[in-house]
Amino acid sequence: MANVKINEIRKSYGALEVIHGLNIDIGDGEFVALVGPSGCGKSTLLRMIAGLEPIDSGTIAIGERVVNNLPPSERDIAMVFQTYALYPHKTVAENMGFALKVSKTSKNEIDRRVKEAAEILSLTEYLDRKPRHLSGGQRQRVAMGRAIVRDPLVFLFDEPLSNLDAKLRIQMRTEIKELHQRLKTTTVFVTHDQIEAMTLADRIVVMQRGNIEQIGTPLELYDNPANEFVATFIGAPSMNLLGGTLSDCHVKIGDQLFAGPVGTGNVKLGIRPEHLILTEEGGLPMQIKVVEPTGAETMVYLHYEGQDVTAVFRGRHTFENGQTIQLKPNQDHIHVFDTETGARL
Repeated sequence: MANVKINEIRKSYGALEVIHGLNIDIGDGEFVALVGPSGCGKSTLLRMIAGLEPIDSGTIAIGERVVNNLPPSERDIAMVFQTYALYPHKTVAENMGFALKVSKTSKNEIDRRVKEAAEILSLTEYLDRKPRHLSGGQRQRVAMGRAIVRDPLVFLFDEPLSNLDAKLRIQMRTEIKELHQRLKTTTVFVTHDQIEAMTLADRIVVMQRGNIEQIGTPLELYDNPANEFVATFIGAPSMNLLGGTLSDCHVKIGDQLFAGPVGTGNVKLGIRPEHLILTEEGGLPMQIKVVEPTGAETMVYLHYEGQDVTAVFRGRHTFENGQTIQLKPNQDHIHVFDTETGARL
């Protein structure tokens, strides 16, 4: 195992700079997720760690070695891609052991490592099958097994679950987390799905337009977002943002006042859907647009003074479309963002 140190990394395509001087320290054995919208640079950064994209400036170190000029084969990393990239004419065992065969590892050692990885991934009974006889989840496990047998210093995952259906994604999330807990190999995981990042990672790096918006544990980002972008990107459903004004340490929304930070001006009050409290009086009147009962929870989409609002209530409620209800933000979970900069105040 090894740590990964990314120092002032920059990347351009012609005159367009897509990675803007990033700094990330990934600890030995840590699982770090890179998240952000399409085009934010997360996959480009992963490919630079892997050696598949050249670096314009800055350094990437794996363990004690700066690997900027090393080819992928000498970086001691293993990468799992979005596509399984399995050889259709080879068996599961042959696919998993192919890289070791190319590196002239002995047959006995290849067999030992393949069987060990197959046992970890519950693939033992499929070792003699061809990929076409496997499900999508089993093929992804074979791709992971191909990485495991190499016993790398670092695992790199590039959106490995995006081609799977919803049920399989949940299953594979669990399997990847169990795998990391067992092997404790340093892991960098790229995803656009913030739920995957929240459930898998020790820390999350939130990226936008080639910059890092915030780095922290999943709950740190959820509870204390640095800005409006992180607040709305992390969490599903997304955080609600209500326009208001700040003065005298209070935020005014409609005719209601809420405790706020020092300052004056236009702000947005952020409140997560589960922190809106149903009340008989003293709340903000909101009109129900859609009700989605899920059994354990009731999700409600509402309209308030031209703004869309989402609320989540535990249990079941008999709301009707068009009904007006009063909701009060939980004062202990209010966030206030500057309207112009998006920074949290």
